[in-house]
Amino acid sequence: MAILGNLLVMVAVCRDRQLRKIKTNYFIVSLAFADLLVSVLVMPFGAIELVQDIWIYGEMFCLVRTSLDVLLTTASIFHLCCISLDRYYAICCQPLVYRNKMTPLRIALMLGGCWVIPMFISFLPIMQGWNNIGIIDLIEKRKFHQNSNSTYCIFMVNKPYAITCSVVAFYIPFLLMVLAYYRIYVTAKEHAHQIQMLQRAGASSESRPQPADQHSTHRMRTETKAAKTLCIIMGCFCLCWAPFFVTNIVDPFIDYTVPGQVWTAFLWLGYINSGLNPFLYAFLNKSFRRAFLIILCCDDDRYRRPSILGQTVPCSTTTINGSTHVLSGCSSVSSFFLLFCNRPVPV
Repeated sequence: MAILGNLLVMVAVCRDRQLRKIKTNYFIVSLAFADLLVSVLVMPFGAIELVQDIWIYGEMFCLVRTSLDVLLTTASIFHLCCISLDRYYAICCQPLVYRNKMTPLRIALMLGGCWVIPMFISFLPIMQGWNNIGIIDLIEKRKFHQNSNSTYCIFMVNKPYAITCSVVAFYIPFLLMVLAYYRIYVTAKEHAHQIQMLQRAGASSESRPQPADQHSTHRMRTETKAAKTLCIIMGCFCLCWAPFFVTNIVDPFIDYTVPGQVWTAFLWLGYINSGLNPFLYAFLNKSFRRAFLIILCCDDDRYRRPSILGQTVPCSTTTINGSTHVLSGCSSVSSFFLLFCNRPVPV
């Protein structure tokens, strides 16, 4: 489901011109790509080790898989931090300020930073063994089962690495997001009050509302709803990853006494987030929801807005005795979703 959900996000933005016009969605696509890589390159090997209770891919691939794990999860939270900054400028600043701040070059630099900076706390220190300094004997002891030559893919960190990695990958971005969303919350309340004032003014006036007032009201409503959606996404991310990062920074100071089962539970709780974001978009964002329906329902014209019509894939259905049947033009997967979507169009 994580693979399907993140692929849907990427395909939806690539195909929908309206979604591509929204600058925030470039960060969302890059975030979906990071989550997709977690689902493909990290989670399967972790699941195999969990089921077989053994690591069979060798020490070098253990280091690569661990480095990818740290890189991709750090990239995810960096993307969410950039999204919060983008929303801060969009909602708390004037439109002209937002356009000046979030230029294509600046967006490209921010996206590059989301991928490059995590490498300095993942591949570089892990491949050099900096995280193992001072605890190598303890790691070797835990690698092997008792009375067995079977090995685990053990990732233990010393105190300096635990503090550095946790602060850079989680605590600093989390603090920035909290500050940004606090300002967004305050501004959203002000926007809600302004909307009420505009509605009252329109109700008491005999003349029709001015186009400028209507545009301002629509923009405030759109940005406020988007802020609420992104706050929920950020909250889910923190709930998924906070237990892991709190444990990560505490464990070295209590002589590595946290049970392995707790580590596994917290790690997989974090992995769940990689498949959670796309479904948050589908349920909370109308534009993404419509784009998902267009893709899954075989480009059904009923889910398209006239302004974004493109080439459609011919699909045909018929209704016999109240049951809908696919006639031609769809793949088996698309046919299933076409049957599922053959219902009144949401408004």
